[in-house]
Amino acid sequence: MTKKDPQEIISEFRQHVNLSNKELEDWLKTEKSQEVGWNPEGGESKGHQSGRYICELLPKKDSDFTDEDLQHMTHVNAYCKRHLAQRPNNVEDSKWRYSLMNW
Repeated sequence: MTKKDPQEIISEFRQHVNLSNKELEDWLKTEKSQEVGWNPEGGESKGHQSGRYICELLPKKDSDFTDEDLQHMTHVNAYCKRHLAQRPNNVEDSKWRYSLMNW
């Protein structure tokens, strides 16, 4: 398997994550954000955890990203592609939208 270029990963990530850091932080504090997602053990969902990590990534310069950061960005990119392919007709107040915003 060919390793993807880090700059491609970062560029794709920045296209998918279209909220500012502040907007995402504010969103993650809402009930709607915390009502969606899945965690087999209960508690905070995987998507919500991802959103918190994304808030750490957004202010970083490209040159400051670690391998772990790039791995998470790759995970976010894959999730967004899969999720966007399942877009429902009415997204405005849907769990689909809320889940995507968490990621």
